[in-house]
Amino acid sequence: MQNILVVDDDLEIVRLISIYLQNEGFQVTSAQNGKGAIDTIFQKEIDLVVLDIMMPGIDGMEVLRNLREDYTLPVIMLSAKTEDIDKIKGLMTGADDYMIKPFNPLELVARIKSLIRRSYRFKAPAESSEKDVLNLDGLQINKTAHHVTHKGFPISLTVKEFDILYLLASHRGRVFAAEEIFKLVWKENYFASNNTVMAHISNLREKLEGTLGYNIIKTVWGVGYKIEE
Repeated sequence: MQNILVVDDDLEIVRLISIYLQNEGFQVTSAQNGKGAIDTIFQKEIDLVVLDIMMPGIDGMEVLRNLREDYTLPVIMLSAKTEDIDKIKGLMTGADDYMIKPFNPLELVARIKSLIRRSYRFKAPAESSEKDVLNLDGLQINKTAHHVTHKGFPISLTVKEFDILYLLASHRGRVFAAEEIFKLVWKENYFASNNTVMAHISNLREKLEGTLGYNIIKTVWGVGYKIEE
């Protein structure tokens, strides 16, 4: 049974989300503030975090930054902020998804299931075949184990960051438009104002550049993104 951590200072929202998740067979752990969330993540086995941004004291963004120093588990952020810049900030900090309050609990559960399926598919024990491991500029990208290493040292990526990197690396030289990346990775229709791909690409570049010293993901202006052959 997967354990979902729900973090929100609004107890009514925590109660509502918990009911829907428990009805779907999930175990639910809750926290009402940032410190409680951080302590819980360090102490318990958590499979996914539903994280509110606006909380007193340590807010959701700070919790996410702390989390991403050591963990790659999926995170869905909740916020009453509707501006694109707030969504971009959350995604660039390392969130895998972002929902605006008020939200449909059934949609939240559907997104949680999607991220959990993807996360567990890559956690499942299996032997890696050669075709599932890509070697790129010193990087080893293992699709089966869902991890990336550079000279033996792991690079911490979110689920979506890994999926984008594997997509581009397995089709080197091909340019993917943001719309196409979104449809292939998120399995959803793309909207004209959607900056999700841009935010994830930016975050992925920052992590890779910190390890390699340069960026392997190139922008083809007006077209999309690619990794050179």
